[in-house]
Amino acid sequence: MTKSARRIAFIGTGNMNEAVMAGALAGGFDADDVVATSRRVERGTQLREKYGVATMTSNPDAVASAETVVLGVKPYQLDDVLEEIGPHLADGAVVVSLAVGRSTISLEEHLPDGAAVVRVMPNTPAMVGAGMHAVTPGAHCDDDQLARAKTLLAASGDVITVAEKDHDAVTAVSGSGPAYLFYLADAMIEAGVLLGLQRDVAHRLAVQTIVGAGTMLAESGESPVQLREKVSSPGGTTITALAELDQRAVRAAMVAAMKACHDKSASMG
Repeated sequence: MTKSARRIAFIGTGNMNEAVMAGALAGGFDADDVVATSRRVERGTQLREKYGVATMTSNPDAVASAETVVLGVKPYQLDDVLEEIGPHLADGAVVVSLAVGRSTISLEEHLPDGAAVVRVMPNTPAMVGAGMHAVTPGAHCDDDQLARAKTLLAASGDVITVAEKDHDAVTAVSGSGPAYLFYLADAMIEAGVLLGLQRDVAHRLAVQTIVGAGTMLAESGESPVQLREKVSSPGGTTITALAELDQRAVRAAMVAAMKACHDKSASMG
């Protein structure tokens, strides 16, 4: 590869693609090896000044020498972008798609025969290096190409390989999952204000509680049930609150909401 070649091309620079790019750079990837495209020149300027990466408006030029191409465009734009870049992909390049609801087969149909693709379901905590990326390799993606994609994604969070059939469930659990927690945090803050706390105090209490509980869940090795029981003394305040949630069928509502998310994701495919 020539001195001017870019190893990684980010096509589209929305929030998720920027998050993956920022994570890669923070994780040790060299800005000199990255190029990002944007249809808006001012957006390209912003990214160039913020991250030190090369930017351009031409997708074909960006992918021409890239080993890894990350697609962060809207699902309705995806087919056109795939057909635009397909003839210009470098030998051995792997195309990594962050688009919701698009199977590896549907991606391959719009690329030259034998093109390597990886389907990814990311989530927004990648913006702070704490994302969850579920990946599925396409039919023509070899082990080295999959490893290349996973290494890139791992810089902005955890990475797990899943079967194609599981992506809609992944979307319901981790793809949309951050929104459920933001929803819960908002409710906790509003309840705190209702109970007499200043909003900034309620915000600080709720946010740190969620961060701390998440850390315990990730690091303790104990199940959610075990951790919940440690907080729930018989006849105490917590068990009373949990009983109220059960009476209002909050658990059933969560399951129903995630089922609706799953079904919506499936319909988009």
